[in-house]
Amino acid sequence: MSGKLKGMGFLRIRTTVDERPGRLALLASALAEKGGNILGLSVQPDTDGTVDEFVADIPASPQDVRAAVEAAGGRRVMVVPATAHELTDEPTRVLLLAARLRAAPWRLPEILRDLLRADDARWAHAGDLNPELPDPTMLLVPVAPRRAIRVRRSELPFTLTEAARAAALVRLAQPADDSASDGPVRLADGAEVDVRPLTPLYREAVRDLHERCSPESRRYRYFTSMPTLSPRIFDRLCDRNRGHSLVAGHDGQVVAIANLMFTADPGIAEVAFLVEDRWQGRGLGTALARMLIRAARDLGFAEVKATMLADNQRMRRMLLAMGATVVYTDDPGVVEARLPVGVMAATAS
Repeated sequence: MSGKLKGMGFLRIRTTVDERPGRLALLASALAEKGGNILGLSVQPDTDGTVDEFVADIPASPQDVRAAVEAAGGRRVMVVPATAHELTDEPTRVLLLAARLRAAPWRLPEILRDLLRADDARWAHAGDLNPELPDPTMLLVPVAPRRAIRVRRSELPFTLTEAARAAALVRLAQPADDSASDGPVRLADGAEVDVRPLTPLYREAVRDLHERCSPESRRYRYFTSMPTLSPRIFDRLCDRNRGHSLVAGHDGQVVAIANLMFTADPGIAEVAFLVEDRWQGRGLGTALARMLIRAARDLGFAEVKATMLADNQRMRRMLLAMGATVVYTDDPGVVEARLPVGVMAATAS
């Protein structure tokens, strides 16, 4: 065997990158210049960019590989040893883990550990579920309101996509959840609304909702006090290829509309709400938000976001109470809330 082949080894290379055309090609070229052969690739959305992860057969040292990837625009580059076992076809590996879970659901921690290639996974209870200091090498996967599985991986921090994958696998070990189905929803004050998917049949009722809402409520939803919803926007909200929308009705009127809109990033969906003024502050918006989060989870999204006016205190408080992180944008009058779907999977019911 030649000296070159003796020096080769498998490496797992992870880096955060900005979403720009050609960025992936630059990283691949940087690895090729080091003699690397890319054998596996994963692209995952995360909080401040996209995480590209490669498994490569490469003769260079981890230090040289890290320097090359950083020079190609990578951020927070991590390079760790990998094995040939990690080259297993990923969909096949996950399906086999799902079959194991179906056969032995009590082995859930072990199966989550294997799914995430983690060092350790074990049950955590009650007060252990909310550590004071966030640790990127630890992932809490909710299983029930007061129970979770704590997963640790020392070398690579967990991404939002991995959290969503773990939450999806956990659902296989849980009873079917009928609470996410459309139908009557009882609010805290005893009022009952009927929630249904938005269809063209509701065109006139949604038009009436907009006319009854105050200019301020419409401004919070559309950033302008739009008195009517144009047919083009309504048709787009009904398009199941572009999103998932709900209407809440009471006494023959639509009193709220909630939208889950697909974005250019396949891992992130955006939510927005319009609730008639007399129904605000009664828990209807929160109930609809939880339904949209469940829908996002079922559709395979890793995160939902909401872009809102900075003075929209009611929506900000609602999302913060659900665990969202609110950050300022380049526009001082606009803020953005981001909520990992995997974290909310068990708490949004």
